[in-house]
Amino acid sequence: MRNLLKHFGVGKSASNVFFSYQGTNDPQWTPYRYDAISESGFQKNAIAFRAINLISRGIASIPMSIKNCEDNSENIELTNLLNRPNKSQSRGTFFETLVNYLLISGNAFVHFGEDGELSCLRTDRVHVVPNASKTFVESYSYEVDSSKFMISRENILHLKLFNPLNDWYGLSPLQVASRSVDQHNAISDHNLAILQNGGRPSGCLMVKNGTENLTDEQREQLRADIKNSYAGSINAGKMMVLEGSFEWKEMGLSPKDLDFDSGKNMTAREIALAFGVPPSMIGLRCDSSFSSYKEARLHLWEDTILPLGELIRLELGNWLSKKFDKSVEIVFDLDAVHALTSRREMLWQKISNADFLTTNEKRGILGFAPLDESETKEAN
Repeated sequence: MRNLLKHFGVGKSASNVFFSYQGTNDPQWTPYRYDAISESGFQKNAIAFRAINLISRGIASIPMSIKNCEDNSENIELTNLLNRPNKSQSRGTFFETLVNYLLISGNAFVHFGEDGELSCLRTDRVHVVPNASKTFVESYSYEVDSSKFMISRENILHLKLFNPLNDWYGLSPLQVASRSVDQHNAISDHNLAILQNGGRPSGCLMVKNGTENLTDEQREQLRADIKNSYAGSINAGKMMVLEGSFEWKEMGLSPKDLDFDSGKNMTAREIALAFGVPPSMIGLRCDSSFSSYKEARLHLWEDTILPLGELIRLELGNWLSKKFDKSVEIVFDLDAVHALTSRREMLWQKISNADFLTTNEKRGILGFAPLDESETKEAN
């Protein structure tokens, strides 16, 4: 079918015809698939990428060890396994990978291999195999290309975030934020298209006097021609070229009127909100919720990183206890975390000013061994 934008000509009718085009369509959201969300959110969106890495690298940076619950002594064997989970990863890389998977997909799968090593499996390749009554997990299947491997339940630790509508898989913050991610990406695509094309048609397509009336078929063809040639973010800013009796009347709003900058900041805040990251930590300096970057950083650790780290610490420690038939616990050394320095300073100040506590009571709260009687007198 010919393009009516180029070939519609002048007829004998004296009627005044106009054709209005509005560039609005139903939004096309990213489907809730691991590959689609990973690409649009983690690989193509700087805000989500930054938020996920702030959390994962924060947890990965915490020094940790494994202790026996019976005598509170360090379990050297399991601590070494934690520090070197497998031949290709250190503890930091392992935990960063684990938390990234958890935040992107809502699930993380830790595999205990036949060689006694721990590894994180890519979440879209692991599938839960429930029992016949669908009341508990019987095993797991791991699929790569056309190959499929069955893994026993005892050799997989499945970490998942709460999902109200699924019994087997978790709900990720990135999925919750996916609509805001789509909007943020669409604004970026639109702005880039305007820069590359140097113009922006938006308004009303007029057919001048002395032109024949458009039939319904011609109107629909015009709509399709304009949509194919000028609609969408990739075509934003293209100059419209008309022939014959067509005239374009500008009716659209400018980018300033549409306030894209404000919309982009709003969607960036929504993405940060889904992950529990203060906006100032991802570069939105206009945020006034916190008086300083130091305060925002402490909020990130106390409200997001530490609770998620605690979930991983308890689940992984419980799984290792069952796996090795030993009662063990993973211990975080939070005193070595620089971001929590201000919190430790406040705690020390409060304990130091508590005149109703003895020296040994203060030392006990801070985790130090008590002094003997002579040392206590000298300290006082």
